[in-house]
Amino acid sequence: MSGRLLPCSAKEIAGLFLFEELSVEQLGRLCTDGQVELFEPGPVYTEGDPATCFYVMIEGTVVLSRRVGGDDVEVSRTSQPGVYGGAMQAYLGDRVRQVYNNSMRVTVPTRFFVLPADTFATVMREWFPMAVHLLEGLFFGAKNTQAAIGQRERLLALGSLSAGLTHELNNPAAAAVRATAALRERVAKMRHKLAVIAEGPFSRDQLANLIEIQERTAERVAKAPSLSPLEAADREDAVTDWLEDRGVAQGWQLAPVFVQAGLDVDWLEQVAAAVDEEILPGAVGWLNYTVETELLMDEIADSTTRVSRLVDAAKQYSQLDRAPYQVADVHELLDSTLLMLSGKTGPRIRVVKDYDRTLPRIPAYPAELNQVWTNLIDNAVCAMRTADGEGTLTVRTALHADRLLVEFRDTGPGVPAEIRDRIFDPFFTTKPVGEGTGLGLDISWRIVVNKHHGSLLVESAPGDTRFQVLLPLTAADADGLPLIPTPEEQT
Repeated sequence: MSGRLLPCSAKEIAGLFLFEELSVEQLGRLCTDGQVELFEPGPVYTEGDPATCFYVMIEGTVVLSRRVGGDDVEVSRTSQPGVYGGAMQAYLGDRVRQVYNNSMRVTVPTRFFVLPADTFATVMREWFPMAVHLLEGLFFGAKNTQAAIGQRERLLALGSLSAGLTHELNNPAAAAVRATAALRERVAKMRHKLAVIAEGPFSRDQLANLIEIQERTAERVAKAPSLSPLEAADREDAVTDWLEDRGVAQGWQLAPVFVQAGLDVDWLEQVAAAVDEEILPGAVGWLNYTVETELLMDEIADSTTRVSRLVDAAKQYSQLDRAPYQVADVHELLDSTLLMLSGKTGPRIRVVKDYDRTLPRIPAYPAELNQVWTNLIDNAVCAMRTADGEGTLTVRTALHADRLLVEFRDTGPGVPAEIRDRIFDPFFTTKPVGEGTGLGLDISWRIVVNKHHGSLLVESAPGDTRFQVLLPLTAADADGLPLIPTPEEQT
């Protein structure tokens, strides 16, 4: 945008605090290379456009705003002469992207001293060489430091997740190894029992009955009901009495196995009716090996299935085999993150999933949203552990107006009111030294707000802290890619 040109008075611009220490010659050069422009109410420049000019207000009222999602959010409004904006990083040249980092408009006719960006950069280097070096050092030093610590934050999270995943994988893998060793022993005993039966005085019909009973028993094991401890104890007592009444040795050892497999007295009565009384103890022993074998194979199947599910969760979490930007189901992302962090939550923290499964899939960067979930869950768990080590983490999804809500609620001590406005600041942390970098919430805010055009809010009271992520249901633009510059570009 351009305003109406007006005469430039060196005496007038000398009254602006930015130029008050300049010499007469320097003020003259500014008036020669720059110009005074009058802008009528309306926009002066727009965020994201190439930064071509440096503006210093002489008189009037300016409003600065930043784009968040599809909205322009006002960040300041002032009538103070001398306020400035525009190409304030021009002295850095092409080392950073030279765009306007905010939008400026005026609400009344407003006069500006306007200096082209190239002239502003030249003046800065010639008149303030030491200041320029200091500013460059501060700018790039802060940027590099933040990048390095951000990388450390990701590595710490990866190390924590890897440790948790290793622990989670070790449990089912060890269970499968133990079950395999026990299965080998049971199969050996079954072969021995089969040899004993084959050498015994059993007719072809009796052997056929035993095989049929074995098949029906295996089917019964696959459909075993889930019993309460009291129900299981009562059934074990009944089965033990039945076995002892029929002369089956060590019935008290067989009863728990039979009950776990879903066998009861009625089933044993059917077995007794199908074989002669003299071979009943042998038949029961044969069925015991069958049941144990089936249970061990179920345990192996459960363990290997859990290993497979953990590997799938790791792939879902990392998104290594998927496009960076895609239409995703937030519930799949949440489930994979919770599974990856299950070792960290532990048994004393209860996790409640309150999902609205009718919510649509949304365009997103899934791997980066998983990083947000990780940061928010980790903070919630740490907060509850600093209290009494116990608590409840509730993960809720819902439709909130025209956005998708993901809420993480914990029962920790809460965020004190005096620091609530600072928790999203880079490097701010309440964790002990060495346990936090202070970038988790900052990174989360950048991902949610800058990359997804969403919002990240917090509500907190003792025993009830809620971090709420609001995400758009549709793509930010035709290509699905955000147009907001990164915070590094905004600096």
